[in-house]
Amino acid sequence: MRYRETELLNVLKLMAPGTPLRDGLENVLKAKTGGLIVIGDQEEIMKIVDGGFYINSEYSPSYLYELAKMDGAIIISSDLKRILYANTQLIPDPTIPTTETGTRHRTADRVAKQTGNLVIAISQRRNVITVYKGNFKYVLKDISIILTKANQAIQTLERYKQVLDEAMSNLSALEFEDLVTAYDVTVAVQRNEMVMRIVYEIEKYIYELGNEGRLVSMQLDDLADGVEEEGMLLIKDYAERDVSDVQKAIRSITSDDLIDINVVSKVLGYAPDAMFETMISPRGYRLLNKIPKLPQVVVENMVKTFGQFKNILNATIEELDAVEGIGEARARAIKEGLRKIQEQVILNRRI
Repeated sequence: MRYRETELLNVLKLMAPGTPLRDGLENVLKAKTGGLIVIGDQEEIMKIVDGGFYINSEYSPSYLYELAKMDGAIIISSDLKRILYANTQLIPDPTIPTTETGTRHRTADRVAKQTGNLVIAISQRRNVITVYKGNFKYVLKDISIILTKANQAIQTLERYKQVLDEAMSNLSALEFEDLVTAYDVTVAVQRNEMVMRIVYEIEKYIYELGNEGRLVSMQLDDLADGVEEEGMLLIKDYAERDVSDVQKAIRSITSDDLIDINVVSKVLGYAPDAMFETMISPRGYRLLNKIPKLPQVVVENMVKTFGQFKNILNATIEELDAVEGIGEARARAIKEGLRKIQEQVILNRRI
């Protein structure tokens, strides 16, 4: 997951409904007093704080509500346990560019950009909570709206997951037959990334929903189970360079470009005009990881020894037994495990 995405999820988790911070913000929102709140007590923050009252009292939602009745900003400690200052003036660098219009939001944007800290602006007129951190801005939405969007996203995920399962099942069948083309791999990678982007969107909704997101979270866990790991193993099977570099490249593709199979093909290093003719043999990581109770070190040793999945599939009990970490009993279990996986793949293909 990209750094910016992780940052946003952390912020949403911090401010999820049911948390003390969110309770305080909702109280201020309902009172229609507006507010400007900075989370952090570092020196960088203190340098731009002017005047106000030094409170240094234990944080509580009701106390935050009372202090927000004053016009100035409120400073809360980084651990969210204490309210340090109230009714202060914030004086960030006025040369920092901002597209915000209101005084409160312009200040919040500049303080966030200057310090990198979390700054929250509660609009008195528009009745919304806006979050700033570094260079990003996020407007918290009404719970009912988020819940509707989350349920719609779950339905979309179900459809995309079905398409992904079909692509992976088709790829597995081709891997057993050693008939995989660059096109087959590209499609599987594309479908996996599409699903993961929907998963990320739903994760944002879940954090925003807080206590109200339990059912959505359970549905997501069921639908997304193993998807990210299988995507990583897929790339590990076919990538000619570092897996993490390929993953970053895939994740950096815009949503519009991700739909274009030719763009995805180029990112993976395949020539778009030769996708159907370029035959590729997998290393075997993805299918070998489907064998129950097979240690990862044994999988690595097998790939290192045999090089390609077709060689592992055709290896005798004696040849498997010779691999470090595999005895005769495990060699037989591996052969049996691959046979069962192949039978299941054939069955799924017929269905």
